[in-house]
Amino acid sequence: MLDQRDVEHFREHGYQLHKRQLFSPEQLDRLEMIFEEHLADKGDKLSDELDTPHFRDPRLLEFLLSHEVLDLVEPLVGPDIALWTSHLISKAPFTGRATPWHEDSAYWEGRLSDYDRIVTVWLALGPSNRENGCMRVIPGSHHNGFSQYVPTDQTVQTFHAEIVGVDEDQAVDFELERGECSLHDGRIIHGAKPNLSSVRRTGHTMRYFPASVKVMPVEQNAGWKIWLARGRDTAGNTYEP
Repeated sequence: MLDQRDVEHFREHGYQLHKRQLFSPEQLDRLEMIFEEHLADKGDKLSDELDTPHFRDPRLLEFLLSHEVLDLVEPLVGPDIALWTSHLISKAPFTGRATPWHEDSAYWEGRLSDYDRIVTVWLALGPSNRENGCMRVIPGSHHNGFSQYVPTDQTVQTFHAEIVGVDEDQAVDFELERGECSLHDGRIIHGAKPNLSSVRRTGHTMRYFPASVKVMPVEQNAGWKIWLARGRDTAGNTYEP
């Protein structure tokens, strides 16, 4: 688990690098096998568009609801934890698109009753570094609220819009080895450069929110699935069994 100094760093800066193996070698191999299956079966989707794969593949719940991950996020989320979403990410060598500067919370605006203490775990399934387009964050930007966005070119960017006026000199690169992970606040400004190296960048994101937060009855949440991962619900949400 994170110690008090880690928690204080996360609260102030909006992120924490966890430079220890999150899962056992056997678990990591099993997760990577599942990832490769999804990548092989992606059809017309791009390799960086494998969103909410656990909706279709319950094998991923072994990892998403594991004590290894929940113990890691509990000091940040609290004892009552709900699973919000997950994502499999693959930036192919030389062709992986850039991820524009954005806040995850901007894509959920209106879908939740509160955006405080939403935490994403970004698990590296292979090396993630400056050369192959690792994630970058602007420390402390999670304190600012929603930012102003402008349209992007999605042939070279993964999203349709990006934040204007970001001071990239402040960016911190999340360089990770296979099996290590980072944690970031759902409101922090972050992005990634394109993969210009010969090494694929692969990761699995796991995102959690306090079970005191209400998932709002809006159209964007129709059919959305959430799980009570630990503790109890105090928001009146409906969870998967």
